[in-house]
Formats: sequence, C-alpha cells, structure tokens
Amino acid sequence: MSTISWRPQDLTSTQAANLLRDEAFESRLSSLRDVAIELLNAVDGLRTTTTANGNQKLKLYEEVRKFEIDLIRTALVRTAGNQSRAARLLGVKHTTLNAKIKRYGIPVENSGSEEIAA
Repeated sequence: MSTISWRPQDLTSTQAANLLRDEAFESRLSSLRDVAIELLNAVDGLRTTTTANGNQKLKLYEEVRKFEIDLIRTALVRTAGNQSRAARLLGVKHTTLNAKIKRYGIPVENSGSEEIAA
C-alpha cells in the first residue's frame, strides 16, 4: 500500500491561491460566528436582567458601552493586538477604533505592532 504525501510545493499556484482564499473565508466566517454568539448572549443577558429585576430601568448607553468594549477586546485578541486588522474585523475605520480604545480605556498589549495605542 502506498502513501500519498502532500507537500506545499506540490500545489500549483492556483491551488495555493484557492487554499488561501478558503482559509481566509473560514477565518471571516469564524469571526462572524463569534460576533453573532456575543450578540445572542448580550440579548439573552438583557432578557434576564429585565425579567429578574422587574422594575429596574435598563441603562441603554451603559449596556451598549459594555457590549462595545467586549467586541473591541475580542477583536484585539483575535488579531493579537493589531488595531488595523481589528478595525477591519469590526467594520470600522482604524481611527474610530483607536478613539474608542482611548475613550473606554481598553488596555492594549504591545505585540510588536507600531499601531498599538498606549
């Protein structure tokens, strides 16, 4: 019985490009799935808060702030602290993301990127 071995140099440039495209698609799909799960958890948390506390008013701005901070932190973790990639992942401009990081005081660990905020 012979074994088939696969080596990257055995791929044609078209196959390699297709493989990279498929990996990028899977990465985007995974990121979207993570954001959707976060949204569902946040909605579920809001339901729990309103039903458990009955008369307590929900503070919209505070809840949005918490959710936005969680999304930004998640994007920064997924991109190893690269703000440009995190901004693309979140669908915002780099300057917008940087302003929110500063406004919310989100700590950003320096991972060698020159785009990391202090």
